[in-house]
Amino acid sequence: MHVINGEFFSGAERVQDVLAMRLPDYGYEVGFACIKPGKFSACRNSTVPIFETFMKSKFDLKPAMQIANIVKQGNYSLLHTHTPRAALVGRVAAWLSDVPLVHHVHSPTTRDTESIWRNRMNSIIERLSLMGVKRLIPVSKSLELYLKKHGWSANCISMVANGVVTPGDLPIRQVPGPEWMIGSVALFRPRKGTEVLIQAVANLRQTGRTIRLRAVGPFETMEYERTIKEMADRLGVGDVIDWVGFTQDVNAEFTKMDILVLPSLFGEGMPMVILEAMATGVPVVASDVEGIPEVLDHGKTGLIVPAGDVRQLTTVIAELLDNKYDWRAMRENAYRLQGASFSDYSMAKGVARVYDEILHPAH
Repeated sequence: MHVINGEFFSGAERVQDVLAMRLPDYGYEVGFACIKPGKFSACRNSTVPIFETFMKSKFDLKPAMQIANIVKQGNYSLLHTHTPRAALVGRVAAWLSDVPLVHHVHSPTTRDTESIWRNRMNSIIERLSLMGVKRLIPVSKSLELYLKKHGWSANCISMVANGVVTPGDLPIRQVPGPEWMIGSVALFRPRKGTEVLIQAVANLRQTGRTIRLRAVGPFETMEYERTIKEMADRLGVGDVIDWVGFTQDVNAEFTKMDILVLPSLFGEGMPMVILEAMATGVPVVASDVEGIPEVLDHGKTGLIVPAGDVRQLTTVIAELLDNKYDWRAMRENAYRLQGASFSDYSMAKGVARVYDEILHPAH
């Protein structure tokens, strides 16, 4: 039983959806307990059971009893949580139902938001909730090191890299031009570095390069949306940005992009959007935070820039547009790497191995 937030359908939720589709191939059936109303139920591709166990507040533990009853009645063998809030209710539910608890670590909790107070609070909640956890599953080596630095035993940690579905053969595409479509896919919030990207777009336009920006995804708040769009207008690029908003079919959006740019400032584990772009043959330019350099080999499977560095982001994108880097070879290399190392099957196999070790330990 996976305990999920369900408010959005972003990276962590897509991980859970993919696991629900692929874990049965390795002997495990999955169910969802959703603790926040939102997009997940309507947008997921999996068809496994989903139970509404909504929390009215961060410290509302009533859903724990509901989840425990579902676990008992459905004969679930293990609880798997994915966020600090889910870990809190999941810990209680695991105790009530007498099943082991596994927790997925998608990002560093102490660096997950712009609020120091919120980060500290979430970190404390997560730490207390995970007392007695059977296994932690970080999605990247950088997160594995993060957990060890925060005192977790190596015996409690099993790193499983994120993976995505490869939709098909690598699409045949010509090198872009004269106009390039820069893509960005995110839940837009300050840590995603949207301001850095917009300033880079403005810089590129000032050099005479013909580009547009296609921004796919919702804003975290209306206030932040106003701030970003006012900034774009102030820099004179509001008319070359297409704000697409949330879409369930992200792969369809990738077909309209020539490159994907993810200029995150911090708080990434192993972004699913990068892997999804690789799986559809869209070269990626991303910042050097957390697990991103574990996926992208600069100049071969993608391009890496320092986080928050507008000048470097502008320069690297310009060099790609000017053919300093081989756009065609980069997309081919990235596509092969994704299929070999970051697939839906490799991720599900890794998680199933963790379940096996907990539920069927060798004697």
